[in-house]
Amino acid sequence: MKTRQKVHVTYNEASEDILHFSLQGLLPDGHVFAFNTMLGMLSHLAYEQDQVHMLMEQSFTTAEVCVLLPLLEAYPSYCSHEVLVASFNHGRATEAFVERTRERLQEASLLGLWDQEMRPTRNVISRCRIKTRPFGLEISSILEKGYGLYGYVGSDTRNGHHLL
Repeated sequence: MKTRQKVHVTYNEASEDILHFSLQGLLPDGHVFAFNTMLGMLSHLAYEQDQVHMLMEQSFTTAEVCVLLPLLEAYPSYCSHEVLVASFNHGRATEAFVERTRERLQEASLLGLWDQEMRPTRNVISRCRIKTRPFGLEISSILEKGYGLYGYVGSDTRNGHHLL
């Protein structure tokens, strides 16, 4: 049996390396996802009885971080195709990158090359799906819009358990 250790967390306001997401409606009160973008580590943390417990942790590649981060940031809404592709291609989706990507995707659609243009990003999203399911997260495609995060059917994150 594992013993749980008390964890002291400090936050440096100048650093955005660790981002916290409560994902209201998907996680119970006192639970949060901590995403270390530099290390590519997503952790499910629960604050109970004056202690922080790590319930689960998963590593993500740099490419996976580039698509998972905008999905987490967009929740509870969806993340558009152009934001995901811009983030995948450039690391961070600035307005200029998103606008250029939107134009490129529109042109690809007109030329019948949409699938070819989206394939690399879709492949990374597929790998992210495999890694986020144990957390109770599903990445779903929204027809002609983008992708969104939802609770995974068969998941019970209320007690830190995932019924796959």
